[in-house]
Amino acid sequence: MTLRTTLILMVVGFCLLCGWLVVDSGVLQATGAPAGARGLPLLQQTTDVDTAPAPSTPQLQAAPAQDFGATGGPLETVTVGSVDPNSGFMFQLELDSRGAAIRQATFSGFDNRDPDDPQPLVFLSPAEIGGGKAFFSMANQGLAGTLKGDERTYGVPLGRLSWKTLGTETLTDGGAAVSFEATVVDPEDQAVLRLTKTYRIYPNTYLLDCSLDVKNLTDQEQGVRYDLTGPVGLGREAFREDMRKVIGGFAGQENQVVRGKLDKKDLKGGGKVTIEPKNGAGSFLWAAAVNKYFAAILVPVPDAGQSHCDWVRGRSGTLYNPDGDAKANTGDETVGVDFSIATTTLAPTGQTDSSRTYKFQLYLGPKDKSLFDKNEMYRTLGFVQTIDFRGCCCPTSIISPLAFGILAIMKAMYGFIGNYGIVIIILVFLMRLVMHPITKKSQISMSKMSKLAPRAEEIKKKYAGNKAEMNKRLMELYREQGASPITGMLPMFIQMPIWIALWSAVYTSIDLRGAPFLPFWITDLSVPDALIRFRTITIPLLNWPIESLNLLPLLMGVAFYLQQKLMPTQANASTNPQMAQQQKMMMIMMPLMFPLMLYKAPSGVNLYIMSSTFAGVIEQHVIRKHIREKEEAESKGLVAVTSKTGGKVKRKKPKPFFKT
Repeated sequence: MTLRTTLILMVVGFCLLCGWLVVDSGVLQATGAPAGARGLPLLQQTTDVDTAPAPSTPQLQAAPAQDFGATGGPLETVTVGSVDPNSGFMFQLELDSRGAAIRQATFSGFDNRDPDDPQPLVFLSPAEIGGGKAFFSMANQGLAGTLKGDERTYGVPLGRLSWKTLGTETLTDGGAAVSFEATVVDPEDQAVLRLTKTYRIYPNTYLLDCSLDVKNLTDQEQGVRYDLTGPVGLGREAFREDMRKVIGGFAGQENQVVRGKLDKKDLKGGGKVTIEPKNGAGSFLWAAAVNKYFAAILVPVPDAGQSHCDWVRGRSGTLYNPDGDAKANTGDETVGVDFSIATTTLAPTGQTDSSRTYKFQLYLGPKDKSLFDKNEMYRTLGFVQTIDFRGCCCPTSIISPLAFGILAIMKAMYGFIGNYGIVIIILVFLMRLVMHPITKKSQISMSKMSKLAPRAEEIKKKYAGNKAEMNKRLMELYREQGASPITGMLPMFIQMPIWIALWSAVYTSIDLRGAPFLPFWITDLSVPDALIRFRTITIPLLNWPIESLNLLPLLMGVAFYLQQKLMPTQANASTNPQMAQQQKMMMIMMPLMFPLMLYKAPSGVNLYIMSSTFAGVIEQHVIRKHIREKEEAESKGLVAVTSKTGGKVKRKKPKPFFKT
């Protein structure tokens, strides 16, 4: 197998690997309505939704069973915050008295990217489980208690109860507080436990407070524990790949925050899956449900004097799959977080420690590193761990620092350019310029290797029976002519992590969501460019849904074709049918494969690839011109002949020790 054949197979293998990752991410799925505008029921569509236990979720049991119950109030919804961008609030909450929960959260500063009628982005919605039942975010679920005086135990499903709404209070800083109340009663309708849940929302922050006060109303010591549904019902933000997942933050060694991650594939088995860090060590800090651009991070607040929360007994992720399809890919699925709170002992009423308050903080906002770095709490708790870059064939330990560095450069450039499309183009050309010396050396080496192919074939035939001697002669040939097989592949290995990091930065950056490039064409760098939109058509046999004419992938195909035309060719390709066939295959495959795979990719990603490819075409043209001029000069004897130019080195005569 020739070196060029090996190189071609490596490139093809790498392209097929990346192609598989792109196809696996959902490139051929219909985009339909913009993210946030479909998939999960909106408020007016779910007025009859009942909360119910999660699938395969072990409920808190009472043993022996007692006829305890709970009282609340009429079914009500309360709205706080605002979707008006000028209100100062980052989001609007619709609170539901059932389970004292968040029914819906809607951003004020982000829309659903509907090109025809953009609406405020609905971030959290009821998570359906089928049968007209659903879960709400932050809803209290099962509660279990033990009256230690007479050893009576009870279990109450508070998620189905409509709690009593205590009203809304305006805070001094312009925020608002809403409280709900539920009372557990024994078989004689005597109150035994009171729960008061309060939400506090503030202007100019993505953070809200939630507290649950549990108070013993009996003259007996009482043990209480409960389950809590965390954030659920995140809409799908990626137009192709579903990047929703559950992430947990843990305090690792040397105060570093490490994470545990559960993708949809980890949750497909049904039921709850425990969130654990990779190394299995570290104190629990927070759990989050995330999609491509946004995160809902629930932080249990430690007790006074404690560095970490010790009253969370369990934390898990759940996949909600209403239609129950085995592959969980029909578009109605979502993920959520669940907490199980450890048992606490409450003293008899009227005594110290007869009540206990559990405090939570909930972040509802973008996955923005600059925002996380500016806020001390976000930085200390490691919220940046919610940002996930796909490393393809490179480890994330390499890709993440590179991607964050590229994002920082892009933001700095945007500060004085004001257009992320132009920033992407400039950044690509700058990186090409930095890598030009290595690329040039590689192209010259490949050109020399191509011209040495006939002589290399002669050596292979002559020493076919002695591989050691054959390799020795080949290395001598390459060394004499100044060519190196490794030099030809070096730029690919060096640039691969850089380009993957740039891809990841462009693909997942919240700053590019809704960012325009050209007002008449690329109006949002986070979605396909869609030069012309039309009714969805499906390509026969392939079953590919197409909703628009996307011009960038087609221009990308032209760029790949020109790039392949300028690639150095083997001198003996005309006499080697196999070599000619390989070159022909590459000429056809590259211009077709990538535009097909990336037809529905975000326009920012396609703009980056197209710019890089066209820059490569220009760069190859300049390098080939340099090679031709150098060869012409050498043929005319204008350049000194050395071993690196293919000539015989003329040895210098030694000088005498002294002059006569």
